[in-house]
Amino acid sequence: MTDTNLIEIKNVNKIYDNGVVGLKDINLNVKKGEFIVIVGLSGAGKSTLLRSINRLHDVSSGDILIDGQSIQKATGKKLRRMRRDVAMIFQNFNLVKRASVRRNVLSGRVGYYGSFKSTLGLFKKSDVDLAVKSLQRVNLAEKFYDRADALSGGQQQRVAIARALMQEPKIMLADEPTASLDPATSTLVMDDLKSLNKDLGITVVANLHNEGLALKYGSRIIGLRAGELVFDKAVEQVSETDFDEIYGRTGQIKIKGGNK
Repeated sequence: MTDTNLIEIKNVNKIYDNGVVGLKDINLNVKKGEFIVIVGLSGAGKSTLLRSINRLHDVSSGDILIDGQSIQKATGKKLRRMRRDVAMIFQNFNLVKRASVRRNVLSGRVGYYGSFKSTLGLFKKSDVDLAVKSLQRVNLAEKFYDRADALSGGQQQRVAIARALMQEPKIMLADEPTASLDPATSTLVMDDLKSLNKDLGITVVANLHNEGLALKYGSRIIGLRAGELVFDKAVEQVSETDFDEIYGRTGQIKIKGGNK
Protein backbone atom coordinates (compact mmCIF):
# COMPACT_ATOMS: atom_id res chain seq x y z
CA MET A 1 0.00 0.00 0.00
CA THR A 2 1.19 3.53 -0.77
CA ASP A 3 0.24 6.95 0.59
CA THR A 4 -1.22 7.95 -2.78
CA ASN A 5 -5.01 8.29 -3.03
CA LEU A 6 -6.24 6.19 -5.93
CA ILE A 7 -9.94 6.90 -5.31
CA GLU A 8 -11.20 10.21 -3.91
CA ILE A 9 -14.90 10.53 -3.17
CA LYS A 10 -15.80 14.13 -2.45
CA ASN A 11 -19.13 15.28 -0.99
CA VAL A 12 -21.03 12.70 -3.02
CA ASN A 13 -24.81 12.55 -2.88
CA LYS A 14 -27.12 10.27 -4.83
CA ILE A 15 -30.87 10.88 -4.89
CA TYR A 16 -32.94 8.59 -7.12
CA ASP A 17 -35.79 9.84 -9.29
CA ASN A 18 -38.35 8.57 -6.76
CA GLY A 19 -36.75 10.68 -4.04
CA VAL A 20 -34.95 7.86 -2.25
CA VAL A 21 -31.56 8.94 -0.88
CA GLY A 22 -28.91 6.43 -1.98
CA LEU A 23 -25.84 8.28 -0.70
CA LYS A 24 -25.58 11.27 1.62
CA ASP A 25 -22.50 13.49 1.74
CA ILE A 26 -19.92 10.72 1.30
CA ASN A 27 -16.27 11.71 1.72
CA LEU A 28 -13.80 8.86 1.40
CA ASN A 29 -10.26 8.31 0.15
CA VAL A 30 -8.86 4.93 -0.88
CA LYS A 31 -5.12 4.51 -1.17
CA LYS A 32 -3.32 2.41 -3.77
CA GLY A 33 -3.02 -1.17 -2.61
CA GLU A 34 -5.73 -1.10 0.06
CA PHE A 35 -8.27 -3.90 0.49
CA ILE A 36 -11.41 -2.04 1.55
CA VAL A 37 -14.46 -3.91 2.82
CA ILE A 38 -17.78 -2.03 2.96
CA VAL A 39 -20.41 -3.38 5.37
CA GLY A 40 -23.95 -2.38 6.20
CA LEU A 41 -27.54 -3.54 6.00
CA SER A 42 -29.26 -4.13 2.67
CA GLY A 43 -30.26 -0.73 1.35
CA ALA A 44 -27.46 1.04 3.20
CA GLY A 45 -25.97 2.30 -0.08
CA LYS A 46 -23.11 -0.21 -0.54
CA SER A 47 -23.94 -1.16 -4.13
CA THR A 48 -24.81 2.42 -5.02
CA LEU A 49 -21.39 3.55 -3.81
CA LEU A 50 -19.56 0.85 -5.77
CA ARG A 51 -21.52 1.56 -8.94
CA SER A 52 -20.80 5.26 -8.58
CA ILE A 53 -17.05 4.65 -8.49
CA ASN A 54 -17.06 3.20 -12.02
CA ARG A 55 -19.99 5.40 -13.05
CA LEU A 56 -22.56 2.71 -13.59
CA HIS A 57 -24.54 5.26 -11.57
CA ASP A 58 -24.24 9.02 -12.00
CA VAL A 59 -24.20 10.87 -8.70
CA SER A 60 -26.52 13.78 -7.97
CA SER A 61 -23.74 16.02 -6.66
CA GLY A 62 -20.11 15.86 -5.64
CA ASP A 63 -17.22 14.28 -7.50
CA ILE A 64 -15.26 11.02 -7.72
CA LEU A 65 -11.62 11.06 -8.80
CA ILE A 66 -9.77 8.01 -10.09
CA ASP A 67 -6.02 8.50 -9.96
CA GLY A 68 -6.55 12.26 -9.80
CA GLN A 69 -9.06 12.50 -12.67
CA SER A 70 -12.79 13.04 -12.37
CA ILE A 71 -14.73 10.07 -13.72
CA GLN A 72 -17.94 12.08 -13.26
CA LYS A 73 -16.80 14.67 -15.78
CA ALA A 74 -15.23 12.25 -18.25
CA THR A 75 -16.95 11.57 -21.58
CA GLY A 76 -16.35 9.53 -24.71
CA LYS A 77 -12.94 7.91 -25.11
CA LYS A 78 -11.66 9.32 -21.84
CA LEU A 79 -14.52 7.71 -19.91
CA ARG A 80 -13.91 4.36 -21.65
CA ARG A 81 -10.21 4.54 -20.80
CA MET A 82 -10.95 5.33 -17.17
CA ARG A 83 -13.45 2.48 -16.91
CA ARG A 84 -10.79 0.05 -18.13
CA ASP A 85 -8.91 0.82 -14.91
CA VAL A 86 -11.93 -0.06 -12.75
CA ALA A 87 -13.06 -3.69 -13.10
CA MET A 88 -16.18 -5.01 -11.39
CA ILE A 89 -17.33 -8.39 -10.09
CA PHE A 90 -21.05 -8.93 -9.51
CA GLN A 91 -22.99 -11.08 -7.08
CA ASN A 92 -24.71 -13.00 -9.89
CA PHE A 93 -21.48 -13.46 -11.93
CA ASN A 94 -22.89 -11.78 -15.11
CA LEU A 95 -21.50 -14.48 -17.41
CA VAL A 96 -22.98 -15.51 -20.76
CA LYS A 97 -23.99 -18.97 -19.58
CA ARG A 98 -24.19 -20.59 -23.02
CA ALA A 99 -20.82 -19.24 -24.10
CA SER A 100 -17.47 -20.86 -23.36
CA VAL A 101 -15.25 -19.82 -20.49
CA ARG A 102 -12.79 -18.64 -23.17
CA ARG A 103 -15.32 -16.26 -24.69
CA ASN A 104 -16.50 -14.99 -21.32
CA VAL A 105 -12.97 -14.21 -20.14
CA LEU A 106 -12.00 -12.55 -23.42
CA SER A 107 -15.06 -10.30 -23.15
CA GLY A 108 -13.17 -8.50 -20.41
CA ARG A 109 -10.90 -7.17 -23.13
CA VAL A 110 -13.58 -5.38 -25.15
CA GLY A 111 -12.63 -1.99 -23.72
CA TYR A 112 -9.45 -2.18 -25.80
CA TYR A 113 -11.30 -2.86 -29.07
CA GLY A 114 -13.89 -1.19 -31.26
CA SER A 115 -17.41 -2.58 -31.18
CA PHE A 116 -17.00 -4.31 -34.58
CA LYS A 117 -14.00 -6.45 -33.60
CA SER A 118 -15.30 -7.26 -30.13
CA THR A 119 -18.72 -8.33 -31.48
CA LEU A 120 -17.06 -10.72 -33.92
CA GLY A 121 -14.62 -11.97 -31.31
CA LEU A 122 -11.56 -10.84 -33.28
CA PHE A 123 -9.08 -10.94 -30.42
CA LYS A 124 -5.30 -10.96 -30.73
CA LYS A 125 -3.26 -14.02 -29.81
CA SER A 126 -1.71 -11.98 -27.00
CA ASP A 127 -5.19 -11.50 -25.54
CA VAL A 128 -5.91 -15.23 -25.73
CA ASP A 129 -2.61 -15.86 -23.93
CA LEU A 130 -3.62 -13.31 -21.30
CA ALA A 131 -6.97 -15.09 -20.87
CA VAL A 132 -5.14 -18.34 -20.15
CA LYS A 133 -2.90 -16.61 -17.60
CA SER A 134 -5.91 -14.97 -15.96
CA LEU A 135 -7.59 -18.35 -15.59
CA GLN A 136 -4.39 -19.83 -14.22
CA ARG A 137 -4.44 -17.20 -11.47
CA VAL A 138 -7.81 -18.54 -10.31
CA ASN A 139 -6.83 -22.19 -10.91
CA LEU A 140 -9.31 -22.77 -13.72
CA ALA A 141 -7.13 -23.00 -16.84
CA GLU A 142 -8.43 -26.52 -17.51
CA LYS A 143 -11.95 -25.08 -17.97
CA PHE A 144 -10.89 -22.85 -20.89
CA TYR A 145 -13.19 -24.49 -23.46
CA ASP A 146 -16.04 -25.52 -21.13
CA ARG A 147 -19.41 -23.81 -21.24
CA ALA A 148 -19.96 -21.40 -18.39
CA ASP A 149 -23.20 -23.07 -17.36
CA ALA A 150 -21.32 -26.35 -16.82
CA LEU A 151 -19.41 -24.81 -13.91
CA SER A 152 -20.31 -24.56 -10.25
CA GLY A 153 -21.27 -21.19 -8.77
CA GLY A 154 -17.84 -20.75 -7.23
CA GLN A 155 -16.13 -21.58 -10.50
CA GLN A 156 -18.35 -19.11 -12.35
CA GLN A 157 -17.41 -16.35 -9.89
CA ARG A 158 -13.72 -17.13 -10.36
CA VAL A 159 -14.21 -16.97 -14.14
CA ALA A 160 -15.73 -13.53 -13.53
CA ILE A 161 -12.58 -12.57 -11.62
CA ALA A 162 -10.44 -13.77 -14.54
CA ARG A 163 -12.61 -11.71 -16.91
CA ALA A 164 -12.11 -8.63 -14.72
CA LEU A 165 -8.35 -9.23 -14.78
CA MET A 166 -8.41 -8.94 -18.57
CA GLN A 167 -8.95 -5.21 -18.15
CA GLU A 168 -5.55 -5.00 -16.42
CA PRO A 169 -7.27 -2.81 -13.85
CA LYS A 170 -5.88 -0.64 -11.09
CA ILE A 171 -9.07 -1.15 -9.05
CA MET A 172 -11.26 -4.22 -8.53
CA LEU A 173 -14.79 -3.59 -7.28
CA ALA A 174 -16.62 -6.62 -5.88
CA ASP A 175 -20.34 -6.31 -5.14
CA GLU A 176 -21.26 -9.10 -2.69
CA PRO A 177 -19.01 -11.60 -4.54
CA THR A 178 -19.73 -14.44 -2.08
CA ALA A 179 -23.42 -13.86 -1.32
CA SER A 180 -24.62 -16.92 -3.27
CA LEU A 181 -21.71 -19.22 -2.36
CA ASP A 182 -21.15 -21.74 0.42
CA PRO A 183 -18.51 -20.93 3.09
CA ALA A 184 -15.72 -23.07 1.61
CA THR A 185 -16.21 -21.64 -1.88
CA SER A 186 -16.49 -18.12 -0.47
CA THR A 187 -13.03 -18.55 1.02
CA LEU A 188 -11.59 -19.62 -2.35
CA VAL A 189 -13.07 -16.55 -4.07
CA MET A 190 -11.81 -14.22 -1.36
CA ASP A 191 -8.38 -15.88 -1.48
CA ASP A 192 -8.26 -15.06 -5.20
CA LEU A 193 -9.13 -11.41 -4.56
CA LYS A 194 -6.53 -11.16 -1.79
CA SER A 195 -3.91 -12.68 -4.08
CA LEU A 196 -4.62 -10.06 -6.75
CA ASN A 197 -4.35 -7.38 -4.09
CA LYS A 198 -1.05 -8.61 -2.63
CA ASP A 199 0.68 -10.04 -5.69
CA LEU A 200 -0.43 -7.57 -8.38
CA GLY A 201 -1.04 -4.50 -6.22
CA ILE A 202 -4.65 -4.17 -7.38
CA THR A 203 -6.74 -2.04 -5.04
CA VAL A 204 -9.85 -3.95 -3.96
CA VAL A 205 -13.13 -2.45 -2.74
CA ALA A 206 -15.63 -5.16 -1.77
CA ASN A 207 -19.13 -5.15 -0.32
CA LEU A 208 -19.60 -8.04 2.12
CA HIS A 209 -22.32 -9.21 4.50
CA ASN A 210 -20.11 -11.76 6.25
CA GLU A 211 -18.35 -10.14 9.20
CA GLY A 212 -15.80 -12.95 9.48
CA LEU A 213 -14.72 -12.54 5.86
CA ALA A 214 -14.56 -8.77 6.31
CA LEU A 215 -12.16 -9.10 9.23
CA LYS A 216 -10.08 -11.83 7.60
CA TYR A 217 -9.51 -10.19 4.22
CA GLY A 218 -9.99 -6.45 4.60
CA SER A 219 -7.25 -4.03 5.54
CA ARG A 220 -9.87 -1.38 6.35
CA ILE A 221 -13.56 -1.56 7.21
CA ILE A 222 -16.06 1.06 6.00
CA GLY A 223 -19.57 1.13 7.46
CA LEU A 224 -22.62 2.59 5.72
CA ARG A 225 -26.06 3.16 7.15
CA ALA A 226 -28.98 4.74 5.29
CA GLY A 227 -26.59 6.14 2.68
CA GLU A 228 -24.24 7.73 5.22
CA LEU A 229 -20.67 6.81 6.06
CA VAL A 230 -20.79 5.96 9.77
CA PHE A 231 -17.59 3.97 10.29
CA ASP A 232 -14.01 3.96 8.95
CA LYS A 233 -11.19 2.10 10.70
CA ALA A 234 -8.19 -0.10 9.96
CA VAL A 235 -9.17 -3.74 10.44
CA GLU A 236 -6.91 -4.25 13.45
CA GLN A 237 -8.88 -1.54 15.27
CA VAL A 238 -12.28 -3.14 14.64
CA SER A 239 -14.15 -5.06 17.36
CA GLU A 240 -17.31 -7.15 17.32
CA THR A 241 -19.20 -4.33 19.02
CA ASP A 242 -18.31 -2.06 16.10
CA PHE A 243 -20.32 -4.33 13.80
CA ASP A 244 -23.23 -4.19 16.24
CA GLU A 245 -23.18 -0.40 15.96
CA ILE A 246 -22.78 -0.36 12.15
CA TYR A 247 -25.82 -2.61 11.81
CA GLY A 248 -27.76 -0.63 14.41
CA ARG A 249 -27.94 -3.50 16.88
CA THR A 250 -26.78 -1.50 19.92
CA GLY A 251 -27.33 2.17 19.14
CA GLN A 252 -25.85 4.93 17.04
CA ILE A 253 -22.24 5.60 16.18
CA LYS A 254 -21.40 9.12 17.22
CA ILE A 255 -17.80 9.39 16.03
CA LYS A 256 -16.48 8.20 12.70
CA GLY A 257 -13.18 6.36 12.58
CA GLY A 258 -10.01 7.79 11.09
CA ASN A 259 -7.91 7.14 7.99
CA LYS A 260 -9.78 9.50 5.70
